[in-house]
Amino acid sequence: MPAISNALVARDAVSHLAKRADNWASHEPGVIVVFCIVFVVGVGLISLFIHKKLVARRAAKQSL
Repeated sequence: MPAISNALVARDAVSHLAKRADNWASHEPGVIVVFCIVFVVGVGLISLFIHKKLVARRAAKQSL
């Protein structure tokens, strides 16, 4: 018989997961706000870059 049974290992893993069920984001709202701001700025910059490329392509097509 093994010294550590599988039932004990499974129970310990479930206990560890249950402890982690606490919502980290609710305790750290500032970090979430920073992530959201960075995401919005990043999406804005990417969309601006794509828009400039599309306008340049459209202008090049018009000049031909």
